[in-house]
Amino acid sequence: MEKPIYLKDSEDAKLFNELRKKVNQRIEAIPENRDLYIQIKAIILPLVYFGLYVFALFNADKLWIYISSFVLMGISLVLIYLNLIHEAAHNNIYKSKRLNCLVLQIFDFVGANSYIWKKRHIASHHAYPNVDGWDTDIEQSGLLLIVPWIKAKGVQKYQHFFFFLVYPLYLFNWMFIRDFRDFFDSERVILKTQGAIPTKEKIKMVAYKLFYFFYQIAVPVLFFKVSIGLALGAWFLQVIAASIFALFVLLPLHPLPDNAFPKLDEKNGLPFSWLHHQFEVTNDLQENNWFVRNVLGNFNFHVAHHLFPNYSYLYYNEITEEIEEFAREHNLAYKRFPIFTALGKHVDLLKQNANNAYFILEE
Repeated sequence: MEKPIYLKDSEDAKLFNELRKKVNQRIEAIPENRDLYIQIKAIILPLVYFGLYVFALFNADKLWIYISSFVLMGISLVLIYLNLIHEAAHNNIYKSKRLNCLVLQIFDFVGANSYIWKKRHIASHHAYPNVDGWDTDIEQSGLLLIVPWIKAKGVQKYQHFFFFLVYPLYLFNWMFIRDFRDFFDSERVILKTQGAIPTKEKIKMVAYKLFYFFYQIAVPVLFFKVSIGLALGAWFLQVIAASIFALFVLLPLHPLPDNAFPKLDEKNGLPFSWLHHQFEVTNDLQENNWFVRNVLGNFNFHVAHHLFPNYSYLYYNEITEEIEEFAREHNLAYKRFPIFTALGKHVDLLKQNANNAYFILEE
């Protein structure tokens, strides 16, 4: 397939070069190597996750300790994603690509697949955010409609009434359906846009999935006398907790009515330059505190990540200051909302799409 083409605008290219120069100078003026903190987390966070697992096994006779440990594993799983997996995909933890790849492979041990996720994230989402047919993050699932200019059909017309039942199943869909479809369904965005997947990666995906379910469910039942009901229930709650926590962080950043969902023209062209596109489809969150910066991986500063993905999140505070000032000077569409406002806006998007508001306005 022919890839989408961003609008060519020499003035925007000059603008971005100017912004990049300001950002590079700002970062170079910071004396310490902050990436060391992520390298420490690359050791601590996986130890926390698997430490909770071992703790649960050795307290298998204590119902609430076992269940609580698995729920906390779900929370720590999201922290691993925000702080490590996401950064490793951009080679931002270590200078060595091999070491970053090793960190990325943690994803394979916690139910996901590092190979296909990196393709989704780098070659699809970062390349064409919010572009239907190219950004896998907004690929339609059938139940929920995210893209405003696609007409709602069937249950999608009622999605604003039941979305809160679907979203907690986010990671179940990822583990059992999305990964498999992206590997084997030729109609999926990732296969149409990125080409064939090596057979060895397909074998690895299935093998890791089997190993994941073996240690999560079979090991407690076979070796620690945990009932099948408890093993499945604790694991189920782990994934529910992880799904809710992950979407609480991720949903407010792109799929809002304030953000554009650019349509391709007949020549596969996009309406914005690359620089303007990032501002139009992405927003930041207002919250900026120690917890957000150090625990949630600075996902509040998402515009900085899309404009400068080669810097780790530990520099986003300073980068965002430069972006905000630059956006004001050059009338760029920088957006920043409180998190609950952004979540409310996401619900508004679901309502608008369910009611086909886009088509009513067009008419």
